[in-house]
Amino acid sequence: MKHRVIQWATGAMGKTCLRAVIDHPDLELVGLYVYSDKKAGLDAGEIARRPLTGVKATKSIDEISALDADIVLHCPLLQFPYDAHDADVRRLLESGKNVISINNYFRPTTLPLETANALAESCRKGNATLYGTGINPGFMAERIAPVLSGLCTDVEGITINEIYDCFEMRNLNYVRDVMGMGLPPEKIDLKNGPFAKLFYGMYSQCVAGLAERLGLKLDSIEPDHALVLAPKDIAAPSGTIPQETVAATRWQFHGLRGGERVITHAVNWIMGRDVPGFADFHHWEVTVRGKPGIELKMDLIEPTDTSVRTTAAQYGVAGAVVNTIPHVVDAQPGFFQLPLPPVFHARKDR
Repeated sequence: MKHRVIQWATGAMGKTCLRAVIDHPDLELVGLYVYSDKKAGLDAGEIARRPLTGVKATKSIDEISALDADIVLHCPLLQFPYDAHDADVRRLLESGKNVISINNYFRPTTLPLETANALAESCRKGNATLYGTGINPGFMAERIAPVLSGLCTDVEGITINEIYDCFEMRNLNYVRDVMGMGLPPEKIDLKNGPFAKLFYGMYSQCVAGLAERLGLKLDSIEPDHALVLAPKDIAAPSGTIPQETVAATRWQFHGLRGGERVITHAVNWIMGRDVPGFADFHHWEVTVRGKPGIELKMDLIEPTDTSVRTTAAQYGVAGAVVNTIPHVVDAQPGFFQLPLPPVFHARKDR
C-alpha cells in the first residue's frame, strides 16, 4: 500500500523532495502547496520537470487540509521569526496529517515550553506525528554523533563543525536576507539580532538534543558567533558580494556543564573558497573527545547527472526526508525520534 504524500513548498529543497516522491514506487503524491501565484494551478509534474501527475498546485491551506493524506513534507524557506511556520504546522497536524519538517522540530522537547506544549496538543487533536529532519540539523548531531559515541567507554565532549559553500545558490533574497551574505557587518547583530535568534532556535536543538541522547545534563547553551568579510568583490551567481561585506558567517553554540564546553556545534556558511580561512575544508568534521577519541570527516559528492540543477545537499535532504516517511507514518502520535543503535550514556553522577 502506497503512502499518500503532500508536498509543501517547491523551493530548491522542496522541489527535490517533490521529485523524490514522484519517482518513488511506494509513494503517491496527492497534494502540492505553493506560495507563488505563478506556480498555483500548475501540474506538479510541470514544476518538478516530470510527466504530468494530475495533482495541481494550490495556495489554499483549506484545500490542503481537506485532502486525505498520510503525511506532509513541510519544506518552506526559513523565515523570521523562527516560529513563523508553527501555525501552519499545527493546522496540518490537527487535520490528521503527520508532518516531516526540514526547518524545525528536530527536538521539539527542547523548544520553549509553550511552543512544545502547543505542538504536542496539535498532535493529540489530530492523532498525528511530528518529525524534523535533514542533514544539519537532522542528521549530524542527531544521528551520526550519537552513533560514534557508541564506541566509547567515556565521552568528555563532542564537537561538530559544518562548512557549507553557498556560492552556487541563486536565490538572492535567501542568500542576503536569511544567510546575511553581502550585508555590511554592522547590519548583523550577533547577539540579539534576528539572525542570531533564528539560528539559536534551530541549532540549540542540535546541542540540547545530542545532550539528551547521551544523558548529559547541560547547565546552559552559549552562543559564540563571528563574521568574515570579503577580501575583494566576489562575483557569485546570486549577485556580487562587495569587498568588506559579509562573506562568511560562523554560528556556533556550546553546551556548558560545570563551566566547561562539553558539546560544540558550529555552522560555517561561506561564499566560495576565496573567503579567508576556507581554501580547503571538509563539509563536516565530528570530533569525539573520550576513550577512545574519534575523528570523522565527511563530504557530499556532487551528482554527475546534469539534467536537473540539483546539488548533493539537496539530494541529501530529500533522502533524509523520504527515507523516514514509513517510520513516521507508523509511529505513535506525538514527537518522533528515530531509534539508534546503542550509544554512550553518561553516568548518573554527571
